[in-house]
Amino acid sequence: MFTKDSYAKMFTDMMSEGFIFIDNKGKIQLYNNKAKEIFGIIPSNGISHDSGRIEDGDIVIIADNCLGKDDGNMTPESLGCIGVHNHGLKLGDAIVAVGRYGDNKGDKALYKYITPDYDTSILELNCSYSGLKISSLIDFKNKNISIKVNSETYAMKYIKYIGHIVVLDGNSKKLKFYQTQGYTARGEAINDLLMGKRFMAKGENSEHLDVIGKDIFEIHQGGSTVEEFYAAATGENISYENQFKEINGRPTICTLMPVDKEGKRVGAVLKVEDISEIKKAIRQRDEALHNLEQMERRLREEEMAKRMMPEVIGDSREIINVKKLAIKASKTNSTVLILGESGTGKSLLARAIHDNSRNKDNPFVHVNCGSIPESLLESELFGYEGGAFTGAKTSGKPGMFELAQGGTIFLDEIGEISLPLQSKLLQVLQDKTFFKIGGNKRIEADVRIIVATNKNLEEEMLKGRFREDLYYRINVFPIWIPPLRERKEDIYPLVQHILPSICKRIGCETKRISGEALKVLANYDWPGNIRELENILERAANLAEGNTILSSHLAIKKIGSSKKREIKRIKPLKEAIEEAERNAIAEAILANNGDRKAAIKSLHISKTSFYEKIKKYGIKLS
Repeated sequence: MFTKDSYAKMFTDMMSEGFIFIDNKGKIQLYNNKAKEIFGIIPSNGISHDSGRIEDGDIVIIADNCLGKDDGNMTPESLGCIGVHNHGLKLGDAIVAVGRYGDNKGDKALYKYITPDYDTSILELNCSYSGLKISSLIDFKNKNISIKVNSETYAMKYIKYIGHIVVLDGNSKKLKFYQTQGYTARGEAINDLLMGKRFMAKGENSEHLDVIGKDIFEIHQGGSTVEEFYAAATGENISYENQFKEINGRPTICTLMPVDKEGKRVGAVLKVEDISEIKKAIRQRDEALHNLEQMERRLREEEMAKRMMPEVIGDSREIINVKKLAIKASKTNSTVLILGESGTGKSLLARAIHDNSRNKDNPFVHVNCGSIPESLLESELFGYEGGAFTGAKTSGKPGMFELAQGGTIFLDEIGEISLPLQSKLLQVLQDKTFFKIGGNKRIEADVRIIVATNKNLEEEMLKGRFREDLYYRINVFPIWIPPLRERKEDIYPLVQHILPSICKRIGCETKRISGEALKVLANYDWPGNIRELENILERAANLAEGNTILSSHLAIKKIGSSKKREIKRIKPLKEAIEEAERNAIAEAILANNGDRKAAIKSLHISKTSFYEKIKKYGIKLS
């Protein structure tokens, strides 16, 4: 009815759906390329093998996920031809097997079978057979099936049922046949081949299955949809549109239309859409929508972070993540641990967390634990009752925890707190109560605690300088602020924000920064982070006579040196102070030729303090 080069064939081959037309005798007259793709009626470009039949002595490997379904109606008895004889095997079972065809005198068949259910994950047979390493696997969860012979794998995916088979020549043990999609249409189901049916060649010598002129049941071997198709073509008034149907074990969406010419039925058309393709398109659409939603959510979060925390300057991915975490921290009452090098803006972030919390109208108390002498820190934190110790006010004094009631206390440089004080702080975190020095009244600590440090607290724990239990108490919601050298894209917005305020503070006109100077800033490693940037900008603003800051005004290394600035070990403040005291006392004694009174006078300290420090630092007096 249609020639191979007819316009009807050309147009239908351009369709994105399968299109099949049969005449009123059930013979196929049109079968477009998409239909061939759906049902696997296309030449195979995989591993080559010639056409032929299974012969006595051939090694047959089978993997069937449902005996009797989509395998040519195979039965347990059918497997007897490869030496599988098991009276417990029944229709619906899954089986993996290897045996010799028609010859049961040699190697015995090896097999495994199960009755699969919803919990079945895999069925696998790994064995050595006739000198070959064979693996046969059915993956029920991912709907994959594979047969592996030595290093060669023959894999197939399935939707509902599948019967996979690989045949090796009995003498040479070379590949003779392997299963591919479309085997039902080609008449190459397992049972067909075991019953002696000829199989087609693949690869370079592949044979083209010409379906035109063949009976529809020869290609699609029955089923209700094919029977309805045939009935509509031969005169019955059956038609439907976009209905779910199963053909050759494949779920499809079908449209069936009878075709009449001059009042006489001449055939019928079946339009087929592969549900797996539809599902793939839907999955791709869903993934695209999901990615779009994620992108929109990220943009919303970034905009919210910028809007809610304008004081935390920067647009880099690293600082945006810090802002997002800070916003989440502001919505809870958990203890926050802010980590980062000196000068990264830990104090600023702590204040921003408080300002965005539900307690923003209550006090924010900043305590720099590293700048308060150890002997005073406990009384500063917890307060004292009148007369608690020598020199105490008779009226007593409230501590920082008491002053921060209802709000936030920020313990900066918590790594500097002594072990005894760490113990008391741990009690506050655990019980939410504390006692003033010299007091016996328990005070409720209705306060949000934020702590910060530039130390590695885990290393401090290992060295015995920080309590492990305290560390785990404060490490509830950690936020790491990356150093400026790891987010150099933030240098420009930081300069734009900092420079005008510096100019206003030092009383000069607003200055701008040149591109060359910005390049110098971008090539510097910033060991002092944002605090160092502020200092360098303030010095440059003072040096610049005009309204433009040039690279020559910047007190840092210029471009040209690729070596990173070498940084000496940063000493803890306490250690640095002690070293300075020791050196100052030793120099004063030396400068005054050993005259102790003169040294005390030049140092402006008391006699008691002088001798205490002499003893503390082990300074020898001549």
